Amino acid sequence: MESPLSLVAVLAAGSGSRFTGPTHKLDSPLGDTTVLAQALRSALAAALGPVVVVTGEREFPLPPGVLQLTNPHWSEGLASSLQVAVAHAREIGAVNLVVGLGDQPLVLPETWLQVAQCPAPVAVATYEGVRGNPVKLAATVWDALPHEGDEGARAVMRSHPEWVMEVPCHGSAADVDTTQDLDEIRLLSERRND
Repeated sequence: MESPLSLVAVLAAGSGSRFTGPTHKLDSPLGDTTVLAQALRSALAAALGPVVVVTGEREFPLPPGVLQLTNPHWSEGLASSLQVAVAHAREIGAVNLVVGLGDQPLVLPETWLQVAQCPAPVAVATYEGVRGNPVKLAATVWDALPHEGDEGARAVMRSHPEWVMEVPCHGSAADVDTTQDLDEIRLLSERRND
């Protein structure tokens, strides 16, 4: 039996205004690639289904097979980017949407897989008991997602805790908001690769 189609969406529409480096934070070098490319590498390695990146005012170089979806309302907050991903998921007949963030390059491929395979309508990765990303959203919950503001799945998890299952994961959901964050992630990444 074929497994239900999952769409993997990596959200990358933020302005990165707190980051003071020489490039946009997602274009910043990390190992042999960039922050966004590393996040995508893990998402692609999980081999869950089609992978899309939701961008805002700026485009990023993407690996082959990754579709870019532009969110014209990116400045209104994360919810609008999530809605762009939901619209595409509906269009291709996906039954699950698995969402991560482009500035979280230490999420492991097996984390994407564990979260996607969880049977609950909403599955959320946890790291040492703390909720993070990615999050799986079954089609049955998409209508409950917010359309505006800077919250996505968190709003649904708060209003419908009975839908949610936590998935303990390895790796890290550390994100790059500042140049200091990037330095710390580079150190963590180097240790992981040793």
